[in-house]
Amino acid sequence: MIAIIQYNAGNITSVANAVKRLGYPCRVTDRIEEIRQAEKVIFPGVGEAGSAMVYLRERKLDKVIPSLVQPVLGICLGLQLMCASSEESNTECFGIFNTTVKRFPATGIVPHMGWNNLSVKGSPLFAGLVKEDTFYFVHSYYAGICDQTIATCHYLVPFSAAMQKDHFFATQFHPEKSGSVGEKLLQNFLKM
Repeated sequence: MIAIIQYNAGNITSVANAVKRLGYPCRVTDRIEEIRQAEKVIFPGVGEAGSAMVYLRERKLDKVIPSLVQPVLGICLGLQLMCASSEESNTECFGIFNTTVKRFPATGIVPHMGWNNLSVKGSPLFAGLVKEDTFYFVHSYYAGICDQTIATCHYLVPFSAAMQKDHFFATQFHPEKSGSVGEKLLQNFLKM
């Protein structure tokens, strides 16, 4: 079973529907025992970092998620909360990835919304995908580039489009909204 973490963030239904279309059973949950017992965990989200971390702390998920041993995929806000901290509401996050999350500069249109291609380092998450493939982004904050960055994108500044540390993976873009290439990336994760 695939656990999709519930934490009052948007886009969870879209992720659950994408996983089901690929033929995998899943459950949206914030129950610690279900998350720990899942074969894989997806940590999606659209929302605000500070209130999301309050919800996660109240349920002790801020301690559970970084301690998971199965493959974990963070999406959008999920990626940002896996970083050390966020400028959004001056939020301390999980610290899985060694970088901070910052707001895009006011010199351009924010949020960054639309389709972009990536510069990808080798990772099983991107197996079978090519550099011309584009992914769908919508975000006002971005994770800086660090040693765990496996794909970058450029919008006003270069940023981490995808990250990996051991069995923790994360994407700033939305694979569940990125058509067939996003479906392929989700399939790659679910087959790990």
